Parts: sequence; C-alpha cells; structure tokens
Amino acid sequence: MRFGTVTTRKPIPVFVNRHGGTARARAKTIAKELEEAFDAAGLRIDLHLIDGKAMGEAVSNAAKAGGIVAVGGGDGTLGCAAGAILKAGGKAILAPLPLGTRNHLARELGLPMDVAEVAKLIAARSTRKIDLGEVNGHSFVNNASIGFYPEMVRRREAEQEARGLPKWLANLPAAWGVLKRARHHRLRLRIEGREQEVRTPLLFVGNNRYALETGKVGVRESLEDGRLSIYAVDRKTSPAMIGFALRTMIGRADVDRDFAELGEADEMEVRMHARSVDVALDGEVVRLRGPLRFKALPKALTVIAGKDM
Repeated sequence: MRFGTVTTRKPIPVFVNRHGGTARARAKTIAKELEEAFDAAGLRIDLHLIDGKAMGEAVSNAAKAGGIVAVGGGDGTLGCAAGAILKAGGKAILAPLPLGTRNHLARELGLPMDVAEVAKLIAARSTRKIDLGEVNGHSFVNNASIGFYPEMVRRREAEQEARGLPKWLANLPAAWGVLKRARHHRLRLRIEGREQEVRTPLLFVGNNRYALETGKVGVRESLEDGRLSIYAVDRKTSPAMIGFALRTMIGRADVDRDFAELGEADEMEVRMHARSVDVALDGEVVRLRGPLRFKALPKALTVIAGKDM
C-alpha cells in the first residue's frame, strides 16, 4: 500500500449511478453531499449523475487519462467500472464510493461507509492492487453465476418495473417464482485441462475464494490470490432449493449439504447445450454466447482501500 498526496489542480471525475440504492434514496441531496465531502478532504470533483447503462463508456473515457476515477453505486456498477478501466489500459485508479445497497467490495476493501471518510483516503492516495475475474471479455469484481440467480435478478427487475417495488421487496416474489420451479443446468466444465460434467441449479464462480463457514458465507479472506473459486450447488427438489436459499441468506450454508463440487483454478471453460445463457456478474445480468471462458486476472486493478488493509 502506498500513501501520498493527491494534487488538487485537476478535478477528480466522479460518476454516480443515479439509480443505485443510496443515490436514488437521496436523489435531492446526493450532489451536495458529495461536493461537501470531497471539499472537506481538499479535493475538487467533476460530478456526473448518470444511468447505469452509460457507466462503462463514461468511466472508460475518463480512465484513459489515468489518475483517480471515483464511482458510486452497487457492486454491479463497480464491476462495470473495473472492466472499463481495464479496457482503457488499466492505469487509472478506481475509488469505490459506498452508494449501493450492500457494498460488498467496499467493505472487503476496508472502506468506511461514510463518503466523507472515503474522500480522505482518496486524498491520502491509499491504494491497493486486487484481482479481477473475467468471462468472455466481461470483468467482475466479486462473482459470476449461472442458473437460478440470474433468473431471479431478471424477475426482480420485472417486478420492480411492473409494481414499482423497492429492490429488497421485489426479491421476495422473484425468489419464490424462480425457486419453486428451478431447473437444473447440465454443464461441461474444463478446469485447467480436467473435464467433468455437472448438473446443477447454480454454478457460482468467485473472484478469489469465498468462505463457506457458518456466518461467513459471502466473505473473502483475500482479494489477491489470483485464483477463481468454483462452486456447484447440489441438485435439489424445489422445497430443498428454498431451504438452501434461506440458509444462504442468513449465513448458514452447509458445505457438505449444499455444494456438490468445489474447486479453484486460474481459468475454466463452461460448455452447455444452449447457444447462449444468462450470467450474473456482480448482480448484473448479461446474455453471453457459449462456450464461457473464465479466467483470473491477478492484481489487474488498482483501487482506493482502507489504510489497515
């Protein structure tokens, strides 16, 4: 980790997904809050409140100049920004602003949930290099998945649009609709030269290894091991799938009971019968043509991180 002083001569580009959890909830005040937070840290900003779909291009254009690019939104927004920085040459530093719903990456980087405190870390240039995962040219900072989770995200978005429900509430009918008739995917995996076939309702690929111990599901001990972790959920009946989902949400997933396959790899290929499949990347769903080629990108991204990391 390095510490230094950020010049204030040039404003820091700040891009915020205006439809993200925190930004949407504080739509009337978020611009003023950000201006004041960075000003208190001795920094000037060039603020842009934009749609999530425009994030990739906006970040890529700003990243070509190098320096720090601050991005506010959920983990899907940060994953998109990370990929944009990589495609722009990888020289820019990503400063995650915790303006999403769960802020998994920001928490694992040791960042405070107060934007004013994050601005101080940006001013101190507290940086760290972390790994990225990639599948067919699309980057992810946390994880990617195939199966019932991407389907649930699609349903949740439909519920939000049709009924105007908040994200957390739309999760309930979406989860019930998917899990009660979750189908199993027959996938052929090629992991570092070794082939195996799995039939699973959910294939999960983590950027680094996720802890599966009770109370720690969804947490990584490292963001720089340079490996992908691969989990295939065991085949289950619909009631059992609902039980698995509930156990996972409260941090009580059981390795022996819930996961049929576990492994780690630098790269992996996934083939399926369909020509294309929905893949959730950090919670954002994209349709990708097969085969799916996953790979780890060790220390590909420089980020602002907590000083104690």
